[in-house]
Amino acid sequence: HWVLYNLPPACPGLPAGLRGGGLPPGTGEGLNSWGRPGYEGPCPAIGLHRYFHILYALDTRLPDMGTPQKHELLSLMEDHILARTELVGIYRRRD
Repeated sequence: HWVLYNLPPACPGLPAGLRGGGLPPGTGEGLNSWGRPGYEGPCPAIGLHRYFHILYALDTRLPDMGTPQKHELLSLMEDHILARTELVGIYRRRD
């Protein structure tokens, strides 16, 4: 639902409600699940939905890729991943 790359190593976190214009300098945005840059969600059609938040530590800064698709970014990162962590959140839509 949001693809970011080149977050600065010293970035302590991102504030709630952040939009692309408020990202740390040098941070790039890729295309999300809807084919647009920016954050979209959570908004499951019905019931429970899992959201995966994955953070990678790399041994290099990636070149400016414009707004890459997730698979393009993962392919470029492949040989540079030092560590990876994942947080899974569950969201329930209440009608």
